[in-house]
Amino acid sequence: MKPFAQKSASDNMKCCHRGLHGAPMKQIRLTIDGACIGNPGPGGWAFVLRYKDHFREGTGVERDTTNNRMELRAVIEGLRVLNKPCAVLVTTDSKYVRDGMTTCIRNWKPEDWIRIKNRALWQELERVQRMHKVSCRWVKGNANDEDNERCHLLANLAARSVKLETLVSA
Repeated sequence: MKPFAQKSASDNMKCCHRGLHGAPMKQIRLTIDGACIGNPGPGGWAFVLRYKDHFREGTGVERDTTNNRMELRAVIEGLRVLNKPCAVLVTTDSKYVRDGMTTCIRNWKPEDWIRIKNRALWQELERVQRMHKVSCRWVKGNANDEDNERCHLLANLAARSVKLETLVSA
């Protein structure tokens, strides 16, 4: 597999989704996962982006967070990497993320935002997904989805790195 950032002549693939001015959109697969030790506690997030034979992984950590926040952060950071409009299939094992992205976020009115948990992250997600055509697919966790298992591993390693750092510095 080639690193995701590399470009090739085949990058201009034909697809059914069109962006601005009718140009075809790249079809990207974004798999995400979040992990938290304690909940709340040290957390990590991870994503795997795939486009044809290109891929990219990303991870991050927060010292005091929740699993849901890490799931959202993974989607946000994965979408942030994309600098042009794309058709993105988000794959997640989180029904919180799936339901939020496919149903809730589209129906929230401005006055609803006040009562939403993790409001700032949901608003950030809504902003970063605007330029893309985003769909969402739920998979059962640890059910032989290669990218989901990879994200699970990376997110847990990230969360454990925060926990280890906290123990060492104590």
